[in-house]
Amino acid sequence: MLFRVDPNSPLPLADQVAACVRGAVADGTVRPGERLPAAGRLAESLGINVHTVLRGYQQLRDEGLIELRRGRGAVVTATASPGRTRLLAHARDLVAEARGLGMADEDVLALVRASLAEGR
Repeated sequence: MLFRVDPNSPLPLADQVAACVRGAVADGTVRPGERLPAAGRLAESLGINVHTVLRGYQQLRDEGLIELRRGRGAVVTATASPGRTRLLAHARDLVAEARGLGMADEDVLALVRASLAEGR
């Protein structure tokens, strides 16, 4: 798996680390049960702080894409699938665009609920 970060990007480095993993899960490069690189080793190879990598990994854990296990590192969960990961990326894009438009969270949720109702 290839990790790349751009220190000049407006996207925080931890978010870039998480995006690399999301992309690899979405395109099938990384599969459930696979281990991610150790945070210290990855930080060193990218030239960033280990806590930055850990923040990226924590985001992925909170999203249910990886498990962080003491002594075993970060492992892609069994529930991580390319389809679910792509949907998560679309949801993040929707939220970012809605916030850019100044929409309240409840208004965004109402739009999603309306779209779900249309699909029935």
